[in-house]
Amino acid sequence: MVDLSALWNVGMLVAAFAGGAFGASIGAQPAFIFTGFLVIAGEAGNLAAEAAAGAMNADPAQLSALGLTGSIAFGPVFGPHISFAAGAAASAYAAQKGYMETDFDYFAAKDINYAFGTKPDVLAVGGLFGVAGYGLAQLMTAFAAPWGPVAMAVVLSGVLHRVVFGYDVAGRPAEGWLNMKPFEDDRFRDQPQGVTDGGWDETVESEPETDRGGRLNRFLVEPWLPQQYQWTRVAFLGAVAGILGAYTGYASGSVYLVFGISAVSLIFLSIGLEEFPVTHHITFPASTAVFALAPEGASVGSLPLTQVVVVGAVFGVICALFGELFQRVFYAHGDTHLDPPAAAIVFGTFLVAALSAVGVFPHSSWVPPL
Repeated sequence: MVDLSALWNVGMLVAAFAGGAFGASIGAQPAFIFTGFLVIAGEAGNLAAEAAAGAMNADPAQLSALGLTGSIAFGPVFGPHISFAAGAAASAYAAQKGYMETDFDYFAAKDINYAFGTKPDVLAVGGLFGVAGYGLAQLMTAFAAPWGPVAMAVVLSGVLHRVVFGYDVAGRPAEGWLNMKPFEDDRFRDQPQGVTDGGWDETVESEPETDRGGRLNRFLVEPWLPQQYQWTRVAFLGAVAGILGAYTGYASGSVYLVFGISAVSLIFLSIGLEEFPVTHHITFPASTAVFALAPEGASVGSLPLTQVVVVGAVFGVICALFGELFQRVFYAHGDTHLDPPAAAIVFGTFLVAALSAVGVFPHSSWVPPL
């Protein structure tokens, strides 16, 4: 029988509301960085407890940290499906209301680094989407959906905020879903045909009006990461980051640690290091795949290192390319942030479950089996 009792836990729902409001207050990306710090702290505590238990011949569960990774980092306050997703929804709402004054290069509703401070209606929107994210993740957990429930809740929350606030779910491609050439040519939505230098043609009698996102001369196509969208570069980064993710899991014995490391690294992107890559959707599925590769009951450290890095590289490339495909369809032509990394984690974790179901992997690690 499916247990849905967690959906009606008033205390958890209130905590999720607070987590969503907090995400709106500080901004989606800063909230996600907080998640990364907590994952690192939680996994470090768990690994230390396991080491101490081995030395003392004690039960690791009795010495472990207080479930920091599961109950806090992925829980109803700092979980990405709550705080991050709520922050993204808050930006979608606030841009529509004309609240955002930002020098963000794209449509303002996509600015996930924007903090809304104490604005009550924006924080209330964040709180409501925090509750929605919590409910979505709990539903998928209750039904043992064969993918990462937190990541899928982030994706579905993004779709939900587009529907609720009247945005197109997938956007409107001007010249093909996968075509990034208009961005490379510095072409704008209101720019006359033939003007490709990124400026406005002064011979035109009237310039375009500012859109509801507060940006004049909006790009015709807005790739999620202007430094990370070319197929070959994305694939190469996927291989490198996938190996790093797999090795980190192999060396540490923690499947989640590399997620925290990748999430915390985004602090450099937040403070303006423009070429900094985003990797959590690459490293985490690669780490998960390596843990699924280890025989049931065996340590991931028992695997041959060559096998570890090969699997990591393969999963890294696959998830990196899927994330790029998703951004070209759902982000580049849309008006709000619909998270490509979350979608790639959903795909990567489902792939782990599918490979386990057909016998390629002995099990599916932390992902519910198909």
